Formats: sequence, structure tokens, C-alpha cells
Amino acid sequence: MKSLFQFSFALLSLVFSLVICLRAADDAVNPVLRPPKGAQVAIVVFEDLQCPQCRRVSPILEQASKTYKIPLVRHDFPLPMHNWSYEAAVMARYFDSVSKPLGNEFRDYIFSNQFEINPQSLRSYAEKFASDHKVDFPFVVDPQGKFAAEVNADRDLGKAIKLDHTPTVYVVSSRNPSRPYVEMKDASQLYQLIDAMMNQ
Repeated sequence: MKSLFQFSFALLSLVFSLVICLRAADDAVNPVLRPPKGAQVAIVVFEDLQCPQCRRVSPILEQASKTYKIPLVRHDFPLPMHNWSYEAAVMARYFDSVSKPLGNEFRDYIFSNQFEINPQSLRSYAEKFASDHKVDFPFVVDPQGKFAAEVNADRDLGKAIKLDHTPTVYVVSSRNPSRPYVEMKDASQLYQLIDAMMNQ
């Protein structure tokens, strides 16, 4: 009888530990793969402003967001092989600090001029954007390193979910806890994925 009790207690402890571990793993990974507060479905993208495929996919994501009236959550994930994308992401964070829509507009502006931009000309493009939008653009964009820290935090989120390429796009949902997100492998399937998530 005693050994049965010990076995039951050990089994219960194991199950409890497993639940704790699974919940911890879920909490560590999934917050970035869930819709923002107030939304049931959203599109989440990790993008690199120097990535040609990101440039091609970006307007498709924005149109889908408008069509379905769901949030598009953009994360900076500058890749190490690109020689100006990190600095551009820091500049985008500066414009985010003025207003989030302005930061996203800057990202789209960079995508639209991507082929002409290089490390030497990036600042002049940012200055023109700021001037066109009647916003100051300081000589030192990030004196405290705050914007770089925000870019690094986004990159760390991507690394935590094992990202290795851009764009990485997910359709995320709070409707089905057992399948809270699905990765978009092909942009032509985006609307199908959103439909499937919305109909769960």
C-alpha cells in the first residue's frame, strides 16, 4: 500500500513538473506569436530592411491587414550579412518614437528605395524622409543606445523562436490554443491561412 502511494505521489509530481515545464516553454516562446491585446487574429512578421524578399512581401502583408482588419505586427530582424539594415532599423525606431505609423511609413520608404541605398547614402534618405514629414532628424540618432536596444530585443525574440531567415511571417490566433500560429511559407497562401485561423 505504501509503495502504491509512493508511486502515485511520484507520478503526480512528474505530471506537475511536466505541466510547469510546458507552461514555462509556452510562456517563453509564445507571447510574440499571439495577437496583440484586443485582437483575435494578427499577422506577425520579422523583417530586414535590406532584404529583397521582405520588400516584395511587405505590401502583401499590409494589404491583407487592411482587407481583414487585423493587426500587422512588425519586428526588426536585421541579418548580419547586410551592411546597412541594422542602422536602418535603429532609424526606424527613432521615427517610431515620434509615432508608430511614421516608423512603419519609414520602413516602407526604405523598402521602396532599397536598391539605391548603401551605407553611405542611408542617412541622406532618412534626412529626406524626415524633411518631407516635417520631423527633426538629429545628427546623433541614438545617443543613449535606446533604439539599438529595442532592435536587439526584437532580434532576441526572433532568435528565441529559432528564426534564421527573413521575412518570417506568422498568422497568429487566440481562438485555438492547441494551434495558436502557423508560418506562411508562400505569400500566395496568406489569405487562405488567415481564413483558416479566423474560422477556427
